[in-house]
Amino acid sequence: MTRSKRNPLPVLGDVGDAGSAIDVSRSDPGPKLERLMGALDRLVPEGLVVAVSGGVDSAFLLWAAEQARQHVGGRVLALTTVSESLSTVDREDAVRFAQGLGVEHVVERGVETALAEYTRNDENRCYYCKSELFDVAERIGERRGLRWVAYGYTASDRRDVRPGHRAALEHGVLAPLADAQLTKADIRALMRMHALDLSEKSASPCLSSRVMTGLEITPQRLRDVEAVEAILRDGGLGVFRVRVCGDASACFLRIEVGADDMPKVVTLREELLREGRVRGYRWVTLDLQGYRTGGGRI
Repeated sequence: MTRSKRNPLPVLGDVGDAGSAIDVSRSDPGPKLERLMGALDRLVPEGLVVAVSGGVDSAFLLWAAEQARQHVGGRVLALTTVSESLSTVDREDAVRFAQGLGVEHVVERGVETALAEYTRNDENRCYYCKSELFDVAERIGERRGLRWVAYGYTASDRRDVRPGHRAALEHGVLAPLADAQLTKADIRALMRMHALDLSEKSASPCLSSRVMTGLEITPQRLRDVEAVEAILRDGGLGVFRVRVCGDASACFLRIEVGADDMPKVVTLREELLREGRVRGYRWVTLDLQGYRTGGGRI
């Protein structure tokens, strides 16, 4: 494989960085899809590993890569790394989606939760996670003779602080969705247009994102989050987060949902409290500010 900072990447389009201010939110996704497919047509003949997390963006990228393979030939491999930070729901969605496409899917054990740099949970946590993921992807690609690795970074992600994208750049990992200037809204629209599974799935970052920045990530805390979020999911809520907050001496669970869903949480009060207390949390709270991205940061 030739993916490294010393080797040039293929020219796929207007590549922006994480600080780009390009406004692509109002444009027609059709030409962007054509641009994406043109880029993938050039990649898949040499072999492409697509990192798949169980979320919407990486699923769409995998679908597009498979369409390109059917058009021009080549090879596409889906890769999911599994650790305590990946929820069971996301793992199952990744497996089911790849199977539905008929794409070979490799599920590898991830080791990021064993890294001290990761578990200390500072602002660079995602950098260490993605670095480990891309190391695995490169090893598998080399064994299989697949030249390129790509992941589901989008044009919308350029507006956020994304340490994981720095790891992608260092590893020479491609971001075809962002290069085609496809936003998250574009991707959902295209998935609906093509009747793809997961088109309505809510955003689903890893479980570690629920642990407040600076608070150590442990396998037990990740299991706690997953168990309490399962109660909300089974209770009919669609968008929510259960966050572990506090400090080393005392932690509590903070539930974030939209304002309209707060009454639903109250109906689940006894079950949520019982689960939280069984898991050692004295307080299970409802955040009146409501759901927001980045709510786990200090």
